[in-house]
Amino acid sequence: MTKKELGKEIYNTAHITGEFLLRSGQISNEYFDKYLFESIPSLLKEISNHMMNLIPHGTEIFAGLEMGGIPIAISLSMQTKIPAIFVRKKAKEYGTRKLAEGIDFYGKNLTVIEDVVTTGGQIIESVEQLRKLGGNVETVVCVIVRNPKAFENLETAGLRLIPLFTMDELKEIAG
Repeated sequence: MTKKELGKEIYNTAHITGEFLLRSGQISNEYFDKYLFESIPSLLKEISNHMMNLIPHGTEIFAGLEMGGIPIAISLSMQTKIPAIFVRKKAKEYGTRKLAEGIDFYGKNLTVIEDVVTTGGQIIESVEQLRKLGGNVETVVCVIVRNPKAFENLETAGLRLIPLFTMDELKEIAG
């Protein structure tokens, strides 16, 4: 599947219309449901096929962010044989009380994996925690950037953002 074909498939799968209450409190007549494209194995595999080319050299572990980054990190891990950890929004308050589940990442080069990035706020918070716990994080790879401001926000936090698509690209591809 070409990148353009993939973009069209992602858009056609995840773009829905109706009446939706957004996190901001606004009402929208369209919505992009990222979990729709993440829950189809063949589409997820194509996404990771294309994202593999975006992974920086030297990546030792993928850090899949809760919740949407986890299936993508798993798919990438299975194809590249690079291990993955699963990063919570905040450390759980029981059991092991870990922020990140999986193998030890202390001193390792992590590439954060996310599905859709809007402003990058949660990514920045998660990366700060991963760095405090000894992870080396410089890059975030995602499927879609919704808002171009995310590039600037992440750069200010010392992160390079590499998207497979921007939302504008997807809309253009879909026509």
